[in-house]
Amino acid sequence: MRKGLILFLLSFFVFQYVYAQEPVGLSAEVGSSAETQIADPNEWDFGQVKSGAILKHDFILKNETNDVIKINKIHSSCGCTASEAVKKSLLPGESTVIKVTFNSKGYSGPVRQFVYVNTDNVVISIVKFTIKALVVKEG
Repeated sequence: MRKGLILFLLSFFVFQYVYAQEPVGLSAEVGSSAETQIADPNEWDFGQVKSGAILKHDFILKNETNDVIKINKIHSSCGCTASEAVKKSLLPGESTVIKVTFNSKGYSGPVRQFVYVNTDNVVISIVKFTIKALVVKEG
């Protein structure tokens, strides 16, 4: 039992460390949206929204390596968040749009969801994008 708990905690901290790292060789830029934010390009804050709103944001993912990078998989932290890449293969210097859609139905209060882009590059295997919102219920 104790070994299992230690293994679980170790796995948890390794997972947190891997997903919290900034990617080297890939850059994310703020995509086109109604507002411009200057903060972290891997994060987007929708601000205060009404529950049930469908929120969309485009992140830009750029290959800053000297190798072709292929996007193997994109997944999110919740079924309420969908995401897709316009291009699945990026030549050196090339960019693609990562389209993210969040359905706020059933949420209330601060929300944070994550989108993970898995690539075939060993050094830059995962790029994490974050969306945030403060969801308020009507009436």
